Amino acid sequence: MPKSEKHRCPWSLTDPLLTEYHDKEWGLPLHQDNQLFEFLILEGAQAGLSWLTILRKRDNYRKAFDGFDPDRVAKFDDNRIESLMKDSGIIRNEIKIRSAVKNAKSLQVVRREFGSFDEYIWKFVPDETGRRPLRYQSQIPVKSRQSDVMSKDLRKRGFGFVGSTICYSFMQAVGIVNDHLISCYRAKEVMNPY
Repeated sequence: MPKSEKHRCPWSLTDPLLTEYHDKEWGLPLHQDNQLFEFLILEGAQAGLSWLTILRKRDNYRKAFDGFDPDRVAKFDDNRIESLMKDSGIIRNEIKIRSAVKNAKSLQVVRREFGSFDEYIWKFVPDETGRRPLRYQSQIPVKSRQSDVMSKDLRKRGFGFVGSTICYSFMQAVGIVNDHLISCYRAKEVMNPY
């Protein structure tokens, strides 16, 4: 991989697809329900796998899950799930696929209560008081007190594949937390306005 003139988080330098994701998406605050749902499902699909594997299958996931429209995914029946189990373009794990459908239904309930999934999910913004800027990749946590709280609340509301580590990765992806290293050029660009 050619040497970059910009300093980036080291994890993003191992593959061009990761670099593009890092530069254009990771940590950028998202507020559209479909995009938030997409990341919640993809983070769950990643469990036990690499994020690069998921990124390589992302376009297939978008097709298979109707653009991550939660209202459409909530209507997936056993026939649709069976056809997804034959789709080599996605992770063919029945528990993860059924969880995505269940999560779509749970998201609908959350929207009725809060007005949008966005309104609900952004209530988990952590108190960053006293948090020091991250200098090394080894300082990036895999979960936090706030991801524990999010995980517990999502589970209480019927969501699946939302353990604390998955929730923390989700929080990083959608900009609820900014874990770009201080040396990374994106750290200031994605500053979270909370």
